[in-house]
Amino acid sequence: MERNRTRVVITGMGVVSPIGIGVGAFWKAVLDGLSGTRRVDGMINLDGIPTKVGAPVEGFDPGDLRDLNRNPRKLDRAAQMTLVAAKEALDDARLDPAGENSERVGVIIGTGIGGIQSLVENHGLFLQHGPERVGPRFISQLMANSLAAEVALTFGFRGINFGVVTACASANHAIGLAGGLLRGGFADVVIAGGGEAALIPLTFAGFSRAGALSQRNDQPERASRPFDRERDGFVMGEGAGVLVLETLGHARERGAAVHGELLGFGMNDDAYHITAPDPEGRGARDAMDLALRQAGISPSQVDYINAHGTSTPLNDKVETLAIKALFGEHARRLSISSTKSQTGHLLGAAAAVEAIATVLALREDVVPPTINYECPDPECDLDYTPDQPVQRKVDIALSNSFGFGGHNAVIVLGKPGMGGEDG
Repeated sequence: MERNRTRVVITGMGVVSPIGIGVGAFWKAVLDGLSGTRRVDGMINLDGIPTKVGAPVEGFDPGDLRDLNRNPRKLDRAAQMTLVAAKEALDDARLDPAGENSERVGVIIGTGIGGIQSLVENHGLFLQHGPERVGPRFISQLMANSLAAEVALTFGFRGINFGVVTACASANHAIGLAGGLLRGGFADVVIAGGGEAALIPLTFAGFSRAGALSQRNDQPERASRPFDRERDGFVMGEGAGVLVLETLGHARERGAAVHGELLGFGMNDDAYHITAPDPEGRGARDAMDLALRQAGISPSQVDYINAHGTSTPLNDKVETLAIKALFGEHARRLSISSTKSQTGHLLGAAAAVEAIATVLALREDVVPPTINYECPDPECDLDYTPDQPVQRKVDIALSNSFGFGGHNAVIVLGKPGMGGEDG
């Protein structure tokens, strides 16, 4: 690790997920091995679409946003969930927006698709009733950058603010870029994460036509099964995850508790295919290597990988190849798991929720399970922590995210203090 570089710590976390709203409920569900996958054809018109399963956030009440003086009707569902997660993260960090220099607090929020629910609703109104029925908030609800903008507007943060759109890697890009901006002196605090709400017929049809979705409709809770030989596609979910990152110096100055440390970040592109990963896993391998090099960590020091692990036949095989290529014999000693087996794939929000799960794994020295792992695949032959959490020392972990477009983004996380001496 570079000497005297600014250390970046995580002081707050917030989650809205298919298996729990709030970090406590989410983490309990993770350790209990619960699945958030359901038949959703009773709530979404999936006529003619072979997939009938998804991972919705049940019990989410956008009316709670009125406590933030926000009218939920003016926000896309993705923004609603992001704001709820951001509020929890700020409360967890005990960061009072009014007590901060607002110009030194930034916001970076990723999303894969943006306000697609608002797009489809307004397009329908336009076709049926004409332009006068299109909502005046339509464009601001649609914009992919609106999630970051709405967080800033709600809490009064006037620093760096932008959205990241790199498909399923979006939130890891947001977190990793936040770390770089903090180290570069552009901010003292950055609110980073991702949000997604795309459970509508059009996206189900699109992903289904791409051959990406599971069709295990008769056993919905077993549909997401990363690394299992019988996996047949991912389960689309929705949700949001938000983290408060700040320089260690700023955190100490205000007496904040530290959950974990952002040690490194690696990003690149496969430049191979718009949806399929490089079959040799070169981009994924190199992104992990770049992240470890920035962190000053050797592969042999890594204890756990929260895998991208989507439950698609090709992705899980390629990620396994990439891990073995980089870690060599140490790959056999790693603990690996995919929390997507429980939450489904939250697209642009996935990496943020998985980063939070990884921080909690570090904090509690426990590896979350990969549920529904029943039939070992000879091409996926590492330790994926099947079905039950495992207690083990976890000091350093990777969280992988690889998205359509060939985007690869990997973060290295450590226990508080793993970043070495203050810089």
